[in-house]
Amino acid sequence: MKKVLTSLLIAGTAVACSIGTPATANAVAPQTSTNQNVFVPKIGEKFPKMVVQTTHGKIVLPDYYVEQGKWFVLFSHPADFTPVCTTEFVSFQKHYKDFKALNTELIGLSEDQVWSHMKWVEWIKDHFGVKIEFPIIADVGGKVAKTLNMLPKNGVDTVRAVFVVDNKGIIRAILYYPLSNGRNIPEIVRLVKALQTTDEYHVATPANWYAD
Repeated sequence: MKKVLTSLLIAGTAVACSIGTPATANAVAPQTSTNQNVFVPKIGEKFPKMVVQTTHGKIVLPDYYVEQGKWFVLFSHPADFTPVCTTEFVSFQKHYKDFKALNTELIGLSEDQVWSHMKWVEWIKDHFGVKIEFPIIADVGGKVAKTLNMLPKNGVDTVRAVFVVDNKGIIRAILYYPLSNGRNIPEIVRLVKALQTTDEYHVATPANWYAD
């Protein structure tokens, strides 16, 4: 697996470098928060209702999870088959049981099409022996990314955003990572646990807090 990952990282360098480069003059410029008509998601607000196409079929967010009484973590990635994104998906899947233990589901997102997501999932299973079990949103055209303010300034590829939404459909945490740097998945697990601990015991959690 290490050899495969090393080869992937080397082979994907050019791709990774191309992701996040400024959009060309002919590209459609993404909306920014300077436009008062643009929705900028905030902690404590209701997650906007939307119908999304995924590798598991159509899903209505946040209703699909709220109706099951579950939390969910929505995370975006720049593109399928890229090295950093692949390592993140492998790690998310390896920690999926930890999220599920917290009554929390995962759902990924990029602007790639469903068939691309499915081929990538197959590729990950073949090369890493890891089966991706959670759905991935095919945000072709970037409607969801724009709605959730996931696009960087002068960029067209989604940044590595994370939205933690509780079982009432309320946004509880928002994280943004740059295109070049992968997320710490155990930290996201810790964050969900901390939020749920706060809800249950009405306490705040200190720096570096971690449940035993």
